[in-house]
Amino acid sequence: MTTRYFKEMSQILHREMECKVYGEGGRLCLAFPPQNGRFYDFENFGMVEVLRPWLDSGKMMLVCVDGIDGQTWSYFDGDPRQRIELQEQWFQYVVRELLPWARTLGATTGKGIVTGCSMGAFHAGNFFFRHPDLFDTVIALSGLYHAGYFFHDYMDNLVYDNSPLDFLRNMPQDHPYMDLYRASQIILCVGQGAWEDDLLSSTRRMDTLLREKGIPAWVDYWGYDVCHDWCWWQKQLPYFLGKIGI
Repeated sequence: MTTRYFKEMSQILHREMECKVYGEGGRLCLAFPPQNGRFYDFENFGMVEVLRPWLDSGKMMLVCVDGIDGQTWSYFDGDPRQRIELQEQWFQYVVRELLPWARTLGATTGKGIVTGCSMGAFHAGNFFFRHPDLFDTVIALSGLYHAGYFFHDYMDNLVYDNSPLDFLRNMPQDHPYMDLYRASQIILCVGQGAWEDDLLSSTRRMDTLLREKGIPAWVDYWGYDVCHDWCWWQKQLPYFLGKIGI
């Protein structure tokens, strides 16, 4: 498969940001790393290899996004407002800089896919639910969907905007995004084994909320032997891509 590395200055973040791109043509897919991870984690932990059939055949072009969780979500001793402001800048970097640029690399037109594991699943869900105008498929593996896990009792407008369980709960039924959600492919998956307890609880809360809102979603609970680890995410991502016909 074609593999390309890029390092570009972000005008929004005022720093150089890295990414790797795999494949040419097909659906554009943004992949987010787990907590405190980097853009090379998907390759280093075998996720790119299990996606080879889609990448080699030109069905999908994978863009592995770099993260800054260590300065935002994971920086528990930092000022919460500064943390969430930086998170929002990173979010806008992806939407306003990285995504338009990635579309020039050869992906087909149309809306994109977002995916990720663990904290990457949180990011994937956050991008999808905030921008169903840009993405019509989300495959989130072992994710959390509420910002309170990282910000505890602190809440402001930006924390709210980055907490899908909060902003979705208050979204009115006549919001134009509701029709976009219902026309999309929403897949949330979580195991029930070791280190999945918090993710399982958050996924169940999202499952309940989506049902209450009348938003169709495939929420898949895997077995009690399925733990929070790459070996399971390597099985899950190609499984779901195969089922939805990517």
